[in-house]
Amino acid sequence: MTLDLKRFKDPALVKGLIETIHRLAPADGANIMEVCGTHTMAIARSGFRSVMPQGVKLLSGPGCPVCVTANHEIDTAIALSRCPNTIITTFGDMIRVPGSTSSLLKEKAAGADVRVVYSPLDALRVARENPASTVVFLGVGFETTTPLVAAAIKRAATEGLDNCCIFCAHKNVPNTLDVLVNDPQVRIDALILPGHVSTIIGVEPYRFLADKYGIPGVITGFEPVDVLQGIAMILQQLHDGRASIEIAYARGVMPQGNPTAVALMNEIFETCDANWRGLGMIPNSGYKLRPAFARFDAVERLQPQVEPTKEPKGCSCGTILRGAMTPEECKLFGRACTPEHPVGPCMVSSEGSCAAYYKYRRV
Repeated sequence: MTLDLKRFKDPALVKGLIETIHRLAPADGANIMEVCGTHTMAIARSGFRSVMPQGVKLLSGPGCPVCVTANHEIDTAIALSRCPNTIITTFGDMIRVPGSTSSLLKEKAAGADVRVVYSPLDALRVARENPASTVVFLGVGFETTTPLVAAAIKRAATEGLDNCCIFCAHKNVPNTLDVLVNDPQVRIDALILPGHVSTIIGVEPYRFLADKYGIPGVITGFEPVDVLQGIAMILQQLHDGRASIEIAYARGVMPQGNPTAVALMNEIFETCDANWRGLGMIPNSGYKLRPAFARFDAVERLQPQVEPTKEPKGCSCGTILRGAMTPEECKLFGRACTPEHPVGPCMVSSEGSCAAYYKYRRV
């Protein structure tokens, strides 16, 4: 059966949901954070911030995996590209992210072999075609892409592709939410939970938000009706004085998630502490290769010479990723920092808050 997505853009449904949101809005307002970059883009594209009731604020959180990748990790990826006889394969967003003094795009222009791929399996193809080179895949992403990378590593091990390896900078969402809701500078009353990540991990990893902190959360999709339904469900919970984790994206997310993908991810990776841009070191919020697959670790294999890391001067990406500042409050936004000449990653990525604000709200 073909799903008719037109109804998820139905003006009548959109109008009705906006009216419901206004009716349920708390008198003292509410801060609702979305923690998915695709939601950030969807909210900006549809102009939903402008139709929220007075006091109801939609905050953008650390939902862009490229954006939360720490500058030292960017510098490490750049250093890997400088290693002799090495081919870097990466998703497109990473290539333009500025590090301390360079970017993968600049390294490519200077002669490094940097290739944009659409799947980790493409990196295996490149490795087969270039047996005399070391092929590195830049593993940046949340639980959405981590199982795909796990599958690629498992296949490389099975095939004996010893010239293929990974720079592992994967991160997980739930442990980061624990840090966010305890940030003294940001009041978070509820969370719009990520649709793509939740297709993998399901509902259970978010339970602590409601049980421990009394913070409602709703997993929703990315069409206009999806987003508004999620907000309406959140406000209904706040109106009723209750907190639970609900699904407004049943066509994409099952309560148990995808156990097969989770099992594969856990077979190849184990959790580790990870450094997030703007949030610092968060315990068990990242992934590293298990000892049985450690031979595929690009950093251990190539031992790149990473330059001293420095943050871009004046960039507020870290503060924006915490929801403590909007992109328009950054002094560089739309001036020194634009999509053509980005200073920080939030202006580069297709899921970045600054890119969304610039594209859909800048006057």
